[in-house]
Amino acid sequence: MFHHRAVPIALAAILIDTIGFGIVLPVLPSLITRLGHVDLPAATRIGGYMLIAFAVNQFFAGPILGNLGDRYGRRPVLLAAMTAFSLDYLLMAFAPTLAWLFLGRAIAGVTGAVYGPVNAAIADVTPPEKRGAVFGLMGTAFGAGFILGPALGGLLTGWGERAPFFAAAGLAMLNAVSIAVALPETLAPENRRPFDWRRANVFGAFAPVFHAGGAAPLLAGSLLWQLAHMVYPATWAFWAEIAMGWDGRAIGWSLAASGLSMMVAQALLVGRAIKRFGEERTMLIGLAVGVVVFGLYVFADRGWQVYTLIGAGALTGFVFPSINAILSRRVDARNQGALQGGMASIGSVAAVVGPLAMTQALAFGSERGFAGGAFALASALAALTFAVMLFGVVLKRGKLA
Repeated sequence: MFHHRAVPIALAAILIDTIGFGIVLPVLPSLITRLGHVDLPAATRIGGYMLIAFAVNQFFAGPILGNLGDRYGRRPVLLAAMTAFSLDYLLMAFAPTLAWLFLGRAIAGVTGAVYGPVNAAIADVTPPEKRGAVFGLMGTAFGAGFILGPALGGLLTGWGERAPFFAAAGLAMLNAVSIAVALPETLAPENRRPFDWRRANVFGAFAPVFHAGGAAPLLAGSLLWQLAHMVYPATWAFWAEIAMGWDGRAIGWSLAASGLSMMVAQALLVGRAIKRFGEERTMLIGLAVGVVVFGLYVFADRGWQVYTLIGAGALTGFVFPSINAILSRRVDARNQGALQGGMASIGSVAAVVGPLAMTQALAFGSERGFAGGAFALASALAALTFAVMLFGVVLKRGKLA
């Protein structure tokens, strides 16, 4: 199944990272409430601030880890990050105050910025024509983690609100051991370059792509798309309660269905779609599906409608692997780490701006009897992304001619 033994180990890092993030979600409200001596609404706001602290630190750390990977190789960077990730969850497990918990989430933003090194490692060992399909496996790992993390966290709450943190620490350390023992270095010595602080930021990281030309639409489109996709993590639980009247159990089942559909689509469809239609067309198919599905959520008022849209929405998973594959072909082997670190930082920008925009759209609309405000905004952003990618990337290069 895997063309190189580095691929499954790299994907496991994404799986562990996602499980570690999700496994603590069920206990965060009660832990914040107890440590901060606040009520649940105040704890919700504090949880949002923690998410921003996580995303901001990941924004700055992504290019740095990517550039370190270009200098020293992917293996030591991934090993150091996953080891620190494990220690950080131990810190949060013993956190005596809210400030310590904040510190732990901030550090997690740094140590959890493994998407760049993982993407770079995959690009190192994968032929350009196969990268889109392999990058799609990252979505499979993310989807599996999105299912397993909250489920494990819920089961572990019976052992106390600290138990999920210990479990996350153990999983991260297990992955660190597997990296140390089994992960080969994927970056050849001749393809390494000196560490450069000028490139160790989100702007400098994209210098190689800008030199290749045509980068601006791809980067702008990637940011717009990730902003649109933030409608799910930022507002889903609130929207489901407001628009559908669902309780926590029903919301949990819908999240599990979303993760499962994403995992299946990434594992079975992305590679086939790219092979048949090419990266550019596959990207546009995913974007078009996003415009329609986000728009239909605005009008959904039955459970079967929601689950139908969850299944159809899995095809939006075509977008990011295609963008990543297109970008990775535009830089050489010496700059893959910097590129992927920059892409991680774009995701961090979306993780800061997106939740703020989506929650405000949901609140504004709900106050006026319109629960679909956030999805209307997401559909508009997806349509804008489609236009940017079609006219700025695909037609300009004559791919649909």
